[in-house]
Amino acid sequence: MFGGHFYHEKTKKAVALFGRLFNNLYVIRKNSSGAVISQVKVPLSYAPKNKFLERIRENPDLQEDTKVAIKLPRMSFEITAITYDATRQLAKIGNFTTTSSDGSITKRQKFFNPVPYNINFQLNAYAKSQDDALQIVEQILPTFNPQYALTIKPFQTEFPDFKEDIQVIINGVSFSDDFEGAMEQRRTIIYSMDFEMKLSYHGPINNSAIIRDARAKIFDIKAGLNDSDIGLETIIVRPNPTDVIGLDDSTFGFSTTILDSTDNVWI
Repeated sequence: MFGGHFYHEKTKKAVALFGRLFNNLYVIRKNSSGAVISQVKVPLSYAPKNKFLERIRENPDLQEDTKVAIKLPRMSFEITAITYDATRQLAKIGNFTTTSSDGSITKRQKFFNPVPYNINFQLNAYAKSQDDALQIVEQILPTFNPQYALTIKPFQTEFPDFKEDIQVIINGVSFSDDFEGAMEQRRTIIYSMDFEMKLSYHGPINNSAIIRDARAKIFDIKAGLNDSDIGLETIIVRPNPTDVIGLDDSTFGFSTTILDSTDNVWI
């Protein structure tokens, strides 16, 4: 079942891809006359929500300068679930084939249809004021209607021309505000956005030899001594040109050779 090691880093790439979507958001603050007084880029990190909240609410220790409260606004995201998606299942025997990555004309590389899974992400936006939080949310929501399509190259080395479309869907937004907490507690407004990424996991990439000629031997059944078969001809079919790889979009023909079985003379 597990005959050899392979690792395409699909989950790792999915995390990086999701984070890149939200890595360039800004919050602008204005004075009472509407003039811009500051523009802050919202930091983004991969971290569990509970741990992040614990760090935000941590009071700086006046006796120890190394403990500093996290500045807001900020964002964090994490994977919350990975589930199988039967609605996107393809035929298991289907495969994609291309030339070998080392340039060899004697073999091809192929992999079978991937297995569809959905990765659920939660993106959390933390802010001290509603205006900061809503600026973040309103920059995100119009992008998803309710999905956003991405195109990636999952096998940059082995299959540089192979592209994969990935859908990222927003499923909902929730809100929380701890303003009613203790007086010494920092106010933290949190908007949590739930996303679903339609990902596919590929199996190992296999090398397969390319068939360069097909041979058919023709016999006269039971025509020899003791009812043995007598060989008459050998028919050989080869691609033309002979160095063609034979992919779906290749243009090539075939040449047929007939050999006499007794003396191997062309006839």
